[in-house]
Amino acid sequence: MRTIISSDFVISDRGGVVENRHAVHAAVVDSTGKLLYALGDPSRITLARSAAKPAQAVAILEAGTFEKFSFDDADLALMCASHSSEERHISRAHGILSKIGACEEDLKCGGHKPVSEAVHHAWIKAGFTPTPACSNCSGKHAGMIAATKTLGADVGSYHLPDHPLQLRIRATVDEICGLAEQESLWGLDGCNLPTPAFPLKMLGRMYVSFASAIDSEQKDSSPRIKAQASVFRAMSQNSEFVAGDDRFCTALMQAFDGLVIGKLGADGCYGVGIRKSACTRHIGAEGAVGFAVKIEDGNIGILYSAVTEILEQLHIGEASMRLQLDRFHSPEIKNTVGVVTGKVFPSFKLHQMQ
Repeated sequence: MRTIISSDFVISDRGGVVENRHAVHAAVVDSTGKLLYALGDPSRITLARSAAKPAQAVAILEAGTFEKFSFDDADLALMCASHSSEERHISRAHGILSKIGACEEDLKCGGHKPVSEAVHHAWIKAGFTPTPACSNCSGKHAGMIAATKTLGADVGSYHLPDHPLQLRIRATVDEICGLAEQESLWGLDGCNLPTPAFPLKMLGRMYVSFASAIDSEQKDSSPRIKAQASVFRAMSQNSEFVAGDDRFCTALMQAFDGLVIGKLGADGCYGVGIRKSACTRHIGAEGAVGFAVKIEDGNIGILYSAVTEILEQLHIGEASMRLQLDRFHSPEIKNTVGVVTGKVFPSFKLHQMQ
């Protein structure tokens, strides 16, 4: 049954006058899949975009790719990344290609302006034109080429929806989200790969499954649990490869020190997985917790404010951990000469579900 909660917002003001109201949808679930809290429409069909990368990486792992090519956790983190095109990211993407005997021309993602403004300015100053390895998705593409080689499939078409690897990825995403076979919808992402869409609460279920896996891997040595625990560990311990300097994903995982993973999806989508702890028990969860957020107008800065506010309302981790994200929570808005003209602030309260 579809549940739609009254609209909730993150607000930006100018001189105390409300200028914009950004509608927020969110779903908070526990390890049983129970919907604990919600905002807006927790069943909103949502394109996961890059927030699906951890699940796509599971399919790469399960193909036997890491055993074949001796990849490490930093490589896995880059395969889950929307990186900033910093030197470490580009170098590692080239390193993955070198390990598998592939070249940059094999990547089907193309080059683009970097996420990092600092990197962008440096490229302009140097007159540099970005190549495919510079794409924020180059790690995912390199990992998929590696998996394609492991499967013995055609490398030139690894990005197409009917490719054997993409069919395996689709099945893996559906299974992790708890969807029936081929229940998810698929579009074409900005990096030229298929991307899934499904109810927002299923993205929360995706992320709780990763947190549950690392909590249970000592008792459950199944390949799926092992793969998902590896992804959680790689992301949380190598967060500088998942995003980059002064990026929210990296700051989030560094602040919570192994308790949480989080991943951005383009156009205002985010997934968070939280390990079982006293704070998850306090909110009535059974086991781990996952939550997913979608900003209706796709604003990324507003998204970070909403994610940080949800962590605050759920009292996840220590207050000192959450304080490290304060610059994303209610940032000031400044004009062209640096004068503060207003600020962003969340104006919602999570609705507890019965």
